[in-house]
Amino acid sequence: MDKIDIDKKAFELVIKEEMALKDIYNKIENLAFVNSAKVLTAMQKENIMETDLLGTTGYGYNDLGRDKIERVFARVLGAEDALVRCQIISGTHALTTALFGILRPGDTMLCITGTPYDTIHEVIGIKDNNSSLQSFGVYYEQIELLNDDFDYSLIKASLEDRKVKMVYIQRSRGYSDRKSITIDKVKEVCDFIKKIDQDVIIMVDNCYTEFVENLTPVEVGADLIAGSLIKNLGGGIAPNGGYIAGRKDLVALAAERLNVPGQGKEVGPSGDFNRHVLMGLYMAPNAVASSVKMAILTSKVLERLGYDVDPKYDEVRADIVQTIKFGNEQDLLSYVRGIQKASAIDSSATVMPTDMPGYDDKIIMASGSFTQGSSIELSCDGPIRMPYIAYQQGSLTYEYGRLALMLAIGKLI
Repeated sequence: MDKIDIDKKAFELVIKEEMALKDIYNKIENLAFVNSAKVLTAMQKENIMETDLLGTTGYGYNDLGRDKIERVFARVLGAEDALVRCQIISGTHALTTALFGILRPGDTMLCITGTPYDTIHEVIGIKDNNSSLQSFGVYYEQIELLNDDFDYSLIKASLEDRKVKMVYIQRSRGYSDRKSITIDKVKEVCDFIKKIDQDVIIMVDNCYTEFVENLTPVEVGADLIAGSLIKNLGGGIAPNGGYIAGRKDLVALAAERLNVPGQGKEVGPSGDFNRHVLMGLYMAPNAVASSVKMAILTSKVLERLGYDVDPKYDEVRADIVQTIKFGNEQDLLSYVRGIQKASAIDSSATVMPTDMPGYDDKIIMASGSFTQGSSIELSCDGPIRMPYIAYQQGSLTYEYGRLALMLAIGKLI
């Protein structure tokens, strides 16, 4: 029988640190149970039938399965409506579709979580692009976080100083070393903003956060959320796609931006997408729980090895991302290559830092995934710049994640 070559010290360290995590794991498993019940109830309420798994071609008229899926997602996310489409290629595309659907020339977009993720820079116009929001006359402003929380005084001053059309919140940290935004903080800032201006649209980049906590941003005051289906809600099964959910009128605008004004949600063929997206959502609570457990174990073990990690293993989590600050390029490369070696796909590849679309720095990325770019499958990446932080996310099963961690730290020990 073939055996994986795991360093003995790495194996023993992981097993030892894991023993202290039982109570934390129980809480995660209980949340997965609650979220599973939420998904199952939504599917039953919408009476999902075997025929709904079949897709359409061409224009996609009368795609009953597609329409039911969007009602299921709306129920699960606590939203009035949802747009769930295979034509959305990424989380960035979902966000872009919503932003261009809602904002008009002369409008102001205010981001209150500092500089957004790299791939959205050219969408907004932070980095010059002739197709950006700013090139169409949309104004952009941002407020930095203050000690990993919202700067309420500056938010108040900005909202009172001028008419702001949209307040934008990115919950996950992106390629920064700030903390991700918990649902409690989202609720607090939404309540604060709506007391100042009831009409302002609050939009949340919800990538990496779904099912990590028991509520969604639209359930605590946000007007719109968007994300990718090759992250949490796709459960590792959805081959592509994204979602936009929230107020019905805003979802309609996004649908018309994605498709055609006057047709919106009524068109768009689903092909063989319906079965995969429903299976993915069905499996998502368990996949997210495995990913969170993997992140916690990684945090515990890497901290024991002397690295600066965030979040700490016993901190409240808002997303599936775990960061490890290596402080030097070689340790970052070794760890990421260890994760690649632990993959089922392309395990023999030696990943190298390279230029990637939407990023200014070279990126090293381990992603031996069945779906290209899938972040709910175990992946680890980071920009080649100080302080050399690895951003690890995902793990469809805890067991595969555990093996990967042993192999990765074996490269460091």
